[in-house]
Amino acid sequence: MKSFAALYDALDRTTSTNKKVSALAAYFAAAPPADAAWALYFLTGRKIKRLIPSRVLWELTRDLTGWPEWLLEHCYAAVGDFAEAMALLNDGGDAVTPVDLPLARWITERVLPLKDMDAGEQREAMRRYWGELDVPQTFVLNRIITGEFRVGASATLAIRALAQVAGVPPAIMAHRVMGDWPPTEAFFSGILAEAAAEPATSRPYPFFLASPLEAPVESLGPRAEWLAEWKWDGIRAQIVRRRGETFVWSRGEELLAGRFPELEAAATHLADGVVLDGEVLAYRDGVLPFAVLQTRIGRQKLTAKVLADAPAAFMAYDLLEDGGDDIRARPLSERRARLRPRLDGVSPRLLLSPEVDAPSWEGLAALRAEARRRNVEGLMLKRLDSPYQAGRRRGDWWKWKIDPFTVDTVMIYAHPGHGRRATLFTDYTFGVWQEGQLVPVAKAYSGLSDEEILELDAWIRRHTIEKFGPTRAVEPTQVFEIAFEGIAPSTRHRAGLAVRFPRILRWRKDKPPAEADTLEGLRAFLTSP
Repeated sequence: MKSFAALYDALDRTTSTNKKVSALAAYFAAAPPADAAWALYFLTGRKIKRLIPSRVLWELTRDLTGWPEWLLEHCYAAVGDFAEAMALLNDGGDAVTPVDLPLARWITERVLPLKDMDAGEQREAMRRYWGELDVPQTFVLNRIITGEFRVGASATLAIRALAQVAGVPPAIMAHRVMGDWPPTEAFFSGILAEAAAEPATSRPYPFFLASPLEAPVESLGPRAEWLAEWKWDGIRAQIVRRRGETFVWSRGEELLAGRFPELEAAATHLADGVVLDGEVLAYRDGVLPFAVLQTRIGRQKLTAKVLADAPAAFMAYDLLEDGGDDIRARPLSERRARLRPRLDGVSPRLLLSPEVDAPSWEGLAALRAEARRRNVEGLMLKRLDSPYQAGRRRGDWWKWKIDPFTVDTVMIYAHPGHGRRATLFTDYTFGVWQEGQLVPVAKAYSGLSDEEILELDAWIRRHTIEKFGPTRAVEPTQVFEIAFEGIAPSTRHRAGLAVRFPRILRWRKDKPPAEADTLEGLRAFLTSP
């Protein structure tokens, strides 16, 4: 645990990508394979389901410190991170001889057994664990136990480091760690060996991600060199059909078993050794809005009514494996040509993403203007001779999205951020006018520069009119232009509307609050083309 906590601290203290990769590579090269397997598990975004309710940890901290509830809440608000606050508050608790068990033993012998303990046993176990670890190790343990493990390094950096240790290209290593795998000594040793090139039956491929097109589309060169498709508004996924089994994987490497039974049933008719890349969509005689698909996301039980109200289809736009052969290195034009016959007559739930046919960039721009009416987000532009790469690689795939909706709003609430921004007000709630009152319509925390955040934080502290715990109501005088991708009716929100992906475009210091937009104006976007 000590060496893993030291790695966590090293990653958290630097913003240098090279230093992060070096620290990761050094850890993977030196750590016992069993420890390295668990470290990779956490560093690639996987996590153990929350084992102990936060309430139990909070009450234990209160009992150990003897501090009143209000003081603990102020400490938590100042730190901005639950796991870190618990580690700091419990520093110097019951004095116990430090224990330096390997990470794998901590997880298998101490952490995982917590799920089978009652609340009292969990409290006693955590009291002992906190006493045996220093603050950095306690912090990491708390993050693991609460299922909120976050660190200043992406999965991509961990894969780069592991590729260095194994002496293989990052793309190969990325494929080896895709999918569902056990964090065991055998697994970790296997991915460092050449034998790992043989994929597990269920293993998907690393997703190729497009970059936003910000330059004029004409800068891409001749129109004839590019495939244009609609940018589908759904869940990016791969369908893997191997050895008589079907697996549906999301881009977040979540196995969607049982979530879309109609797609799993349809995929049984695919040829063996086929992997499709595409989008899960709500579909009935055409693409339905993403809000319809959302009614299925997160549901544990799919009733007949849910399946009928939000039927799903898979819009395939690439073929990654054919006849068991990895064909990602082949040009897109060839992969698309081989994709069509793989889908012909298979199922009405497995569709081929159509090419958007326009001979010129000007013609494509005209079709792009129809995107919202078609329930899509714009266009995808893919170079016809491009291979299927891993991750975000600029140059071959571009997303040419439609312009977002924008609205002028008034800031009405501010909330502290998290981590390094825990002492600043960085999360804001914005409202629009309805009958002389401001109605909350969006929350956003991105879009301002560091300088603007500092300036706004100072203003918030001077113009607070009411406090609700860490949240502050402020004088409704600051206007901000907010952008968002979509809007839908909602019974869960006071305004009766829910906006999608809101972010701040600019601080409108030139505009008085009385000139901010209205709820009626926002509702008009529901019918916008």
